[in-house]
Amino acid sequence: MLDLKDVFFFVQIVDRGGFTSASKSLGLAKSTLSNRIRDLEDVLGVTLLNRTSRRFGVTEVGMQFYHYAQTLLQAAEVAEEAVRQRASEPSGVIRMTAPIEIAQFALGDLLAAFLKKYPKVRIVEIATDTLVDIVADGFDLALRGHRSPLEDSSLVQRCVARAPWVLFASPGYLDARGVPATPDEISTHDTLAITQGGSSNWELLAADGRKHSVRIVPRLQSNNMVALKEAACADLGIVALPGYVCRDEIAAGKLRQVLPGWIAADARVSALIPYKRGLLPAVRALVDFLADEMPRVTAFEPAAAQGPQPKSSRRRAR
Repeated sequence: MLDLKDVFFFVQIVDRGGFTSASKSLGLAKSTLSNRIRDLEDVLGVTLLNRTSRRFGVTEVGMQFYHYAQTLLQAAEVAEEAVRQRASEPSGVIRMTAPIEIAQFALGDLLAAFLKKYPKVRIVEIATDTLVDIVADGFDLALRGHRSPLEDSSLVQRCVARAPWVLFASPGYLDARGVPATPDEISTHDTLAITQGGSSNWELLAADGRKHSVRIVPRLQSNNMVALKEAACADLGIVALPGYVCRDEIAAGKLRQVLPGWIAADARVSALIPYKRGLLPAVRALVDFLADEMPRVTAFEPAAAQGPQPKSSRRRAR
């Protein structure tokens, strides 16, 4: 089998463009490195490096092996850190970013509980709806809410919670206009919608897997969930929002669920981690903590537990 140290030395030599630079960087004699590479070549049965007194170069098969060697060393680092992090107490600073609504309505109590559990950790949280470049901006962790799968990238992705979007309206609106009994009746009502690329449809999903597309003409469109929620509380129409964003209004009786058994989106909250930083014990501990605790926060209480609903809109909708 390959000696992992020999593989490491080979990569260092290629990265540094020769034995002399690698020898200085590693603090090893050139003769030692040369012998280790010769042993590696003997095991593989190929020549990896062309070396003379005047010239250094990587052979074609050597360059092919170099790419595999990088992957091998990376996997070894993952395995080592996964074990080491279990024996080390999370500490240090975590720089994280999250959308404003997730930060405001889902993270507050969770981050406080996490910091109490891990007193040596500090968190710098940036709440923004701008799609930041996590690596370029130096973040250790990002949370993203999404309805469709996130694009593939070099980032590690982990779903930490479901966050279903639900239809809501105020009791005052429902008393005046009636309660829609079917998805088709939504089109006869005033609606309030999140701005999303000019879409004029709500793609509703039933608990049994049925789908129904409803055309809407919103009275108010906004990328501000709080503004839409306040408009719904002011009796302006039916709104589709993540259930957890409206939990206080549901508890206070300011909003009620519309069309129990249907949701407007089966959304998720995912954690995104740059590869290297994802191995830090503090970051790993936070992601594990959120995966355990956030589902409780973003879960939506069924309409049956919200109290009696107003009467159907079949006779009252305009």
